[in-house]
Amino acid sequence: QVQLVESGGGLVQPGGSLRLSCAASGSIFSISLMAWFRQAPGKEREYVARITANGDTNYVTSVKGRFTISRDNAKNTVYLQMNSLKPEDTAVYYCNNVLYPNTWGRGTQVTVSS
Repeated sequence: QVQLVESGGGLVQPGGSLRLSCAASGSIFSISLMAWFRQAPGKEREYVARITANGDTNYVTSVKGRFTISRDNAKNTVYLQMNSLKPEDTAVYYCNNVLYPNTWGRGTQVTVSS
């Protein structure tokens, strides 16, 4: 199974930016479809974005134009650049390898508040 470590979260004011990272090990990262999810207090885990092995991307409507997912296969890392953050983006953010859908890291907390 893969091992995933998310990082880069923190406290930011509305309109600010954060860049999340997810380091993966124990899998063939270069051919893996990777995704970001988030879970806000009292809510179910929500899909945010995904990127295929060859770089095709997809986003949930609420983050289109604000978030960008990317990957660096040489570093076995996937990123989520988050701009124009809103309070409703507050959540714990998780990455996931779609081929190992039941494997999750600890997540990284993103809090957007003034």
